[in-house]
Parts: sequence; C-alpha cells; structure tokens
Amino acid sequence: MTIDWPAFTPWTALAGGVLVGAAAAMFVLLNGRIAGISGIVGGLLRPVRGDVAWRLAFVAGLVAAPMAYAVVAPWPRPQIDAGYVALVAAGLLVGVGTRYASGCTSGHGVCGLSRLSPRSLAATAVFMGAGFLTVFLMRHLLDL
Repeated sequence: MTIDWPAFTPWTALAGGVLVGAAAAMFVLLNGRIAGISGIVGGLLRPVRGDVAWRLAFVAGLVAAPMAYAVVAPWPRPQIDAGYVALVAAGLLVGVGTRYASGCTSGHGVCGLSRLSPRSLAATAVFMGAGFLTVFLMRHLLDL
C-alpha cells in the first residue's frame, strides 16, 4: 500500500469536516430536523403539504455548491476503477441498505453519532464494516 502524499490534505479535510458538522448542527438547531440526505430526498418523493420548500432548498444547495466551487477552482478529475455495471449495482445496494437502516451515512454517521444515538452507532458500524469487507473481497480475494 502506498500513500499519495501530494493528495494528502489534512487541513482541507479538517476544514471540510468542521463545515459539515457546523451545517448539520445548525440544521438541527434551526430547523429541528436531521440533515440526512436520504430522508430529505425521500420526503420529496412522497410530498407532504408545507414540507416541500425547505427540502427543495436543501437539495438545490447540494447541487449549487459544486457549481459555486467550479467558479473559483477547476473540478477535480475523478478516477473510478469500476465499470458501469458495478456502479449501478453499488448504487442499488446503497439504496437498499439505506432503506434497511432507516437512514444514510449523513443521517446516521454525521447527525446520529453526534447525538449519541445507539441505533446510529449500530448502523454506522454495519455500513462501515460492509464497506471494509467489500473492498477487501474485491481487491484481495477476487482481485478485481
């Protein structure tokens, strides 16, 4: 295993983490809701009267943020080491896991853990463990 030292940016990672944490804290304090993306988007798929505007604003912010970034810096070029079939399968598995866990990584991993939720701790441990196991199987046992 090698570390890509030029890409190792602990200070920007720390700043990003602080921003995510501050945004999640502000969202729960000002809106009284958890900033879980799957729950917010899911609420748009089954709209409830008076509950749509803030959800649309949140999703619009998720879309607008990378566009604002592109104004000041070039977009990083992603390197994806998987084919389309694997990406579609992974997306579907994440969706199924999100339904089973009653939330996603942002809802459980960011917001739930910070509230010391036992359910979120269990969900985060399971999805992190599943991710570790998948990478190990794919890279070391199946050599994909």
